[in-house]
Amino acid sequence: LALRPFSNQAPKVLLIGSSTGGPQALMALVTELGPVIDRFPVLVTQHMPPTFTTILAEHLARSSRRPAAEAVDGEPVKPGRIYLAPGGKHMRVARSGADTVIALDDGPAVNFCKPAVDPLFTSAIDIWHGNILSVILTGMGSDGMRGGKDIVAAGGSVIAQDEASSVVWGMPGAAANAGICAAILPLNQIGAKVNRLFAGDRS
Repeated sequence: LALRPFSNQAPKVLLIGSSTGGPQALMALVTELGPVIDRFPVLVTQHMPPTFTTILAEHLARSSRRPAAEAVDGEPVKPGRIYLAPGGKHMRVARSGADTVIALDDGPAVNFCKPAVDPLFTSAIDIWHGNILSVILTGMGSDGMRGGKDIVAAGGSVIAQDEASSVVWGMPGAAANAGICAAILPLNQIGAKVNRLFAGDRS
């Protein structure tokens, strides 16, 4: 599997997409991301129906010891908290004056999913351009691959979870096989790598 270099642009936002096996992976990952969450916005799309995302947000808040909640349409996107796409709605980001805000929509499923990862990934490019680090965790299907490709084309970077530590290597495998990843890592190494990249490491 071909890897590409990490972007030389400093990341200003962390985007995470996940599906099957994702809740456990997310809870493990966010325990390590305190330094990033404190300084940068973190947005997560997990394939899940309504009500389940409310519970997942509570678990992520406990695991990270940082505020985490389902995103609300129109709320400003700021460092210090985790924004989780609510079940049954796509989560995008948009400009509102000088602010970046959450934009939820009830449109059709994307990649058979709602929420889907691709709408979040592609919308972020208009806001942060190439200053994006995206992580694709365990999950079925290929959601996140097209959005990841767009992020890389804009100058950002993609990390995929490796096959051995994934419950289903669909989504991260699709990104890995598309040649868009700068790293393919076991779950227990992703947090440390993300922290280093946000701290200025470009390798």
